[in-house]
Amino acid sequence: MSRQIEKIRNIGIIAHIDAGKTTVTERMLFLSGAKHRVGEVDKGTTETDSDPEEQQRGITIYAACVTFNWKDVIINLLDTPGHVDFTAEVERCLRVLDGAVVVFSAREGVEAQSETVWRQADRYKVPRVAFVNKLDREGANFEAVVGQISDRLHGNPLVIEIPVGQGPPHTSNPFRGVIDLIDLKFLTFPTDRDSRDVNIGEIPEDMQLEAQAWREQMLEKLYSYSNELMELALEEKPIPSDLIRKALREATLAMQVQPVLCGSALHGIGVQPVLDAVQYYLPSPVDLPPVEGESVGEKNKKTITRKASNDEPMCGLVFKVLPAKTGDIHWVRVYSGVLKSNSRVLNPGKDLKENVAQLWQIHAQKKDKDGQVDSIEAGDIVGVIGMRQSITGDTICDTREPILLETIKFPETVISMAIEPENSTERKKLNDTLDMLKRQDPTLHVVSGETGQTLISGMGELHLEVMKNRLLRDFALNVKFHKPQVSYRETIDHAVEVVGECHRMIAGQQLFAKVRIKMEPVQGAASPVTVLNFSPVDGVPPELMTAAVEELKAAGEGGGHIAGFPLIKIRVSVLGGEWNPEQTDIRAMKIAASDAFEKGLEQGGKVLLEPIMKLDIVTPDDYHGDFVGDLQRRRAIIARTDNRGTLTTIEAHAPLKELFGYSSAMRSLSQGRASCSMEPLMYAPAPPEVVKTFEM
Repeated sequence: MSRQIEKIRNIGIIAHIDAGKTTVTERMLFLSGAKHRVGEVDKGTTETDSDPEEQQRGITIYAACVTFNWKDVIINLLDTPGHVDFTAEVERCLRVLDGAVVVFSAREGVEAQSETVWRQADRYKVPRVAFVNKLDREGANFEAVVGQISDRLHGNPLVIEIPVGQGPPHTSNPFRGVIDLIDLKFLTFPTDRDSRDVNIGEIPEDMQLEAQAWREQMLEKLYSYSNELMELALEEKPIPSDLIRKALREATLAMQVQPVLCGSALHGIGVQPVLDAVQYYLPSPVDLPPVEGESVGEKNKKTITRKASNDEPMCGLVFKVLPAKTGDIHWVRVYSGVLKSNSRVLNPGKDLKENVAQLWQIHAQKKDKDGQVDSIEAGDIVGVIGMRQSITGDTICDTREPILLETIKFPETVISMAIEPENSTERKKLNDTLDMLKRQDPTLHVVSGETGQTLISGMGELHLEVMKNRLLRDFALNVKFHKPQVSYRETIDHAVEVVGECHRMIAGQQLFAKVRIKMEPVQGAASPVTVLNFSPVDGVPPELMTAAVEELKAAGEGGGHIAGFPLIKIRVSVLGGEWNPEQTDIRAMKIAASDAFEKGLEQGGKVLLEPIMKLDIVTPDDYHGDFVGDLQRRRAIIARTDNRGTLTTIEAHAPLKELFGYSSAMRSLSQGRASCSMEPLMYAPAPPEVVKTFEM
């Protein structure tokens, strides 16, 4: 399937929950002609929220992809979840996208998950435009949101549209359209839901001075990025719209500015200009630097690049798997070359070959009979049927020209729930189903215990609740669920140096070895145990020391001494060892290394770590005191409070253990008028009373 690569836009819609992402997507599909009617989130009729759970809750849980044309460009659009429990869906999409539209609510402004998705977009260097939505709501404040993008997100918002009026129809100055600052025109949109028209008129007299001031502000910023604009301004010559768009595109692609537009997606106001902004300012695959990867099968790894061109060897990244009994559908972003159906590709990370039986254009959760294609070219996104071993984050590439792209990293799980099948038949069904769900959701961790219980871990209460509902509703499993539990971690308190020894008789042979290590706690993120080899070159032979290092790494993946929870925040440095030719072999070194690790844990002081969550609460001022009191009872630290008109925002850091069922408590504290979001922040030492519950 041939598409001009310069005309492709791989974009995502990202935002905090309830900012209106799915409504924006629906309106885009309708305006492009891909849909004949606008779906509604509240009625469960949207194209991208096709899962029953999404329709029932009115939220996006699974990223969905839709492809449509807008004027001269082809848009592959991914609608992503806003709830922090499903942040992995955003993570995987931003890894493969070229640009993003970040949606903000004009009433709530920059919220907790807005910050998370903005940071993710920064990390993957994704250029973006901002859309301030819901300007027809009570309390809408366009300027405040622009200020928050700058202050809280450290962005560089460049306003290219301003609203005419703000608030609902019954107010004195209702929102009724937008002013395009580039062409200096007033855009209004018919109230008929099924209209695709834009009425272009002159700016109302009472808005002309304000529009001129905003335009000057826009141009002042752009002068820094364009010599052509600066020269015209110094010569006091008129500045053509095309030149403004050119300068704005260059600055956006360089991630120096983020164009800001505004509107109300629910009422069809201002979405056509957002689509135009996607066309004008967001990159095509050729506008971005070549993708980088590692060489494969060489001792000294070197960096390889692939341009977004059909002439390059094929490489792509699997970023989502939709499991199905008939054969999984792998969503693949093709970075270079041409991927053909009925072909074989290499998965270099697993060193195996995969069959590409069929290629499908992705359209939400549906497979359109006309959507099957013979090939897909560089820069595009496709659904692949036929691969069996590849999972999210895996590279696929030309078998003759291997390259390993950077994988996708996901956050650690913080909460677990035990499941018990009723009988052995149900156990097999449960294991098969969980294997399928794990392929779809990389943040779902499953551990089968010897007691007959299976432990599933996820990103939060809602994540586990959705999994529970799927097991019962979609797969009709006869299983019993236990209460969710906190996922603790363990570490050590202080640095120690220890010597592990092996003095054993095994199968009539006397074994001897010593391994000396330094074990120390490290600050920062919840990193796994790292093992570094500083042993002298002229000491223990390399092959024996390698065995010791591997044993230490394996020990680091095990549990601690308090309750067997995973170990984190520990660095192990191998300082040296002792050996002799007659009695030292690989077994002896492994035994000594294992002994050293155990001694290090014991002597380093046991520390239980509990997950701390970052809460962002938005409440009417009247309930501020009630929330602060309740949070203090939950061992929370209040990090920040801000006033937004009649609302107060509270940022607090609290242990997850104290936050089970918090959404119900929040509703009763505020009579249902407050909202809250939480995300994992860090692991911190648990208090003695929590530790005692595991030592009893």
